[in-house]
Order: sequence, then structure tokens, then C-alpha cells
Amino acid sequence: MVAENKDQQHPQEKRDREIVERLLREKPNNYNRVELARLRIRYTGFPGAREIQRNLDLILQQWQLTEEELFEITRQLHADGKVYQRGSDSLSQEDWS
Repeated sequence: MVAENKDQQHPQEKRDREIVERLLREKPNNYNRVELARLRIRYTGFPGAREIQRNLDLILQQWQLTEEELFEITRQLHADGKVYQRGSDSLSQEDWS
């Protein structure tokens, strides 16, 4: 018997969908770039959440970035250590799960 290819639902999908919708509406800034990179990592190779994955591709296109450029920018932001500090353009915690 051949196993069916069924899409899975990610446990964070509902919350992530809200973040993706916000990113589709907003302009790129450091926080938004880091959020996009975090979600790209989370959903790369994930067997499901196809709409989120398509929208992440669309956001990259709208922001005129390749995934490589996005990751290069965000690596530097993380190296500087200021992305998730409290403030208007950041969060107090990271959620990589």
C-alpha cells in the first residue's frame, strides 16, 4: 500500500498566517525582514501550509529580495543583537518553534 501525501497543519499556522498578512501590507523594515526570515526557515520543506509558503514567496518578490539577500541582511541584524529588544520596531522574545 502506498502512503498518501497529506499536508500537515503546523501548530503555529494560525498565528503565522496573521503575521504573513501583516507583512503583505507593510513595508520592509528590520523587524519585518527578521520575521520574514524566521517564517521562511520555519516553513521551508514543511509538508503543508502551502498558502503561507506562497505568500512568503510573494513578500520576497514585493520587497525585491532573494532569499539569500534576506538571510544575509538578517544574519547581520542578529549579529548586532538589537532585533528583538523592546521597542517600537521589535519584540521582547523570539519564537523559532
